[in-house]
Amino acid sequence: MATISLVVPCYNEQEALPIFYDTVEKVIHEKLADYAVEYLFVNDGSADNTLKEMRQLQEKDPDHVHYISFSRNFGKEAALYAGLQNVGGDYIAVMDVDLQDPPDLLPKMLSGILDEGYDVVGTRRVTRAGEPPIRSFFARMFYRLINKISKTEIVDGARDYRLMTKQVKDAILSVTEYNRFSKGIFGWVGFKTKYIPYENVERVAGETHWSFWSLFKYSLDGIVAFSETPLAIASFVGLLSFVGSVCALIFIIVRAMINGDPTPGWPSMVSIFLAVGGLQLLCLGIVGKYIGNIYLEVKHRPIYIVQEKK
Repeated sequence: MATISLVVPCYNEQEALPIFYDTVEKVIHEKLADYAVEYLFVNDGSADNTLKEMRQLQEKDPDHVHYISFSRNFGKEAALYAGLQNVGGDYIAVMDVDLQDPPDLLPKMLSGILDEGYDVVGTRRVTRAGEPPIRSFFARMFYRLINKISKTEIVDGARDYRLMTKQVKDAILSVTEYNRFSKGIFGWVGFKTKYIPYENVERVAGETHWSFWSLFKYSLDGIVAFSETPLAIASFVGLLSFVGSVCALIFIIVRAMINGDPTPGWPSMVSIFLAVGGLQLLCLGIVGKYIGNIYLEVKHRPIYIVQEKK
């Protein structure tokens, strides 16, 4: 009997966990009865009773439910990596516990691998109903930007929710970088991939842990991880600012020679200093982001630390 492993990262999801388990079990009994399905819940340093709920589920179904608990919050990317490292199913699915990733798509995803020959079947949202308009706008802009400046295609609206073969899982695990951006890694490893569109689904319980600022930082990590274009932009901006400053100086000198200058030097110098200084700080910030990522990589710190495992 082939095995399907479900990797489920969790952070403060005590309310959603039992609902998720019951919902997936219903799908398994109705549509995936011919497969052995195992759960691997990853507790990403939750501050509520998420770990307690995992223990209860494991005691209730010890043959199919397993969990890993981190020593602290390492982030969803670390939880995904840990989950993939600790499952051994023939097919591996990554999904969220809040049921925004509909479990009833699993049979269709499996059919895409078995009947259509795909290595990965992912999902993508075709609507963002329920999201704040400003977040939806910036999300669309992010996908447009990163697909223009990166050689790795990242599908607009794509979720981490996907079913993959063991070969694909091993390829993803071979990417051992500390600064992880899974959407980019999924695209970078390649393989034959299909996306199933679906309407946006609201959380079944709890609240989202992704603020606008955290999503913004996550987007920056993705851009830095999969594109060197910002460095080229920084160089271009520096050159442009230099040329602009030279042109401005020539204009100021010519104007002073023709009309004179009631306040010699002060306005022009302040303007130029502010413009060039701001551009320098911008370029330094871009370069600093790359250097910071290099600094984190060369430390060779573990991506996560496990406190409890069962």
